[in-house]
Amino acid sequence: MKSLKEAAEVRGHSFWGRGPDNTESYNSTPHGTGFFRDGGDYDSYYGRFFLNWYSRVLIDHGDRVLSMANLAFEGNSIAAKLSGIHWWYKTASHAAELTAGFYNPSNRDGYGPIAAMLKKHEAALNFTCVELRTLDQHEDFPEALADPEGLVWQVLNAAWDANIPVASENALPCYDREGYNKILENAKPLNDPDGRHLSCFTYLRLNTTLLEPQNFVEFERFVKRMHGEAVSDLGLLPRTTQETKLE
Repeated sequence: MKSLKEAAEVRGHSFWGRGPDNTESYNSTPHGTGFFRDGGDYDSYYGRFFLNWYSRVLIDHGDRVLSMANLAFEGNSIAAKLSGIHWWYKTASHAAELTAGFYNPSNRDGYGPIAAMLKKHEAALNFTCVELRTLDQHEDFPEALADPEGLVWQVLNAAWDANIPVASENALPCYDREGYNKILENAKPLNDPDGRHLSCFTYLRLNTTLLEPQNFVEFERFVKRMHGEAVSDLGLLPRTTQETKLE
């Protein structure tokens, strides 16, 4: 907490040199706290100071780690993996992201500064949950106010806008066409005027379920489409196509 106290003293508010005292417990909902609720202290002068300090400390840490990594692995490509924290994305505060150090409430872009730091080190950004659909989250966890599609769109575009390579992977087991279509949609956005796309994708994972006949047929079609032209649905896969790799 020494860094926080020093930052507070520089701002001329030494009493800000402490963490929030109204975030309640680990399992509290955002609207059940004084800090994360709509109109809460997260958006006060103190809240903005604290959250900016918190996120800056983590970005600076990443900056130092990548500096050392580039020295140790000179000549090799390096990627930094960001966690996909999509619960509470549909609230104003984005409490789960704030807690993890991503200063990304609804009125601020928290991923642009991270992408800029990665750009400084010529590092790629690796993100997850590109197969998740917001509708499914609303059906399974309606109280979480999650929006994985909104989060993925924001993070991928922050990286592409910074002109850094973007890699990704699925967060949960994925064997169905709807999940594969969502991955394709994120990997190669349709009608993107700049032709932006993922540089690589890691599929999780090889197991006995994937090797079941119907699941493997779907997976085979998915892999072919990842190396083909962008379409909106795997069902549109032609019998023959000129393949174009993601690279």
